[in-house]
Amino acid sequence: MTPKVLVVTNSSQSGPRRLGEWLAEAGLEVDERIGEEGLPGELDGYDGLVLLGGGLMPDADDEAPWLPTERALTASALEREVPTLGICLGGQVIAKVTGGEVRAEYGTPESGAVLIETTPEGREDPVLGVLGEGAHMIENHVDQITQLPPTAVHLAASADVANQAFRVGPRMWGLQFHPEVGAERVAKWDESALGRKGFDKAALAAAAMAVNDENTEASRKLVLAFAQQVLEYAEASR
Repeated sequence: MTPKVLVVTNSSQSGPRRLGEWLAEAGLEVDERIGEEGLPGELDGYDGLVLLGGGLMPDADDEAPWLPTERALTASALEREVPTLGICLGGQVIAKVTGGEVRAEYGTPESGAVLIETTPEGREDPVLGVLGEGAHMIENHVDQITQLPPTAVHLAASADVANQAFRVGPRMWGLQFHPEVGAERVAKWDESALGRKGFDKAALAAAAMAVNDENTEASRKLVLAFAQQVLEYAEASR
């Protein structure tokens, strides 16, 4: 039986993109579910969980009524040690569920290609370790994790945002950055929204494309390292 990963899409405008392609390349079945269309109530039959981004807070249940189910799936994955990757909002959901703190419109916003630097623990991590000392990743957020969960291992930071990556338990990773988003997407972002945050869209797009090859290679390695965790979990569970 092919190992299956549940991918939760929190915004219909931003799906798994190349992450889905890389997971499939690794031999995994990708089951994408859009939150507003309903999520499974349990993880039976899944060997991995991916929580994607979206312009929400992790407890914005009035705006996104599927979030309680998403948080419950996250708690279940932690208890069962199902490999889990949370990206941006997804990482914030993990932080919320496991006792961290997330604040809205806090600190310095990040958009475009940002240098992510791994911590010593990150360089030893089975997923983040593939980045070596770090790599440029695509970011686009104004909210952030201001306090990691008590049991979290801090894995990476940027110049402006300390909590770029962390791990809770043996197989649950939270990221602030977006390995699923390629540099070419920056040129398609809303220019007015970027301007309100103080960014120049053309400059962001050019800077992102300048590190496109590095970003693609690092992102692919990270996703494939996570896929390996799913494969190992599936094999041990059979």
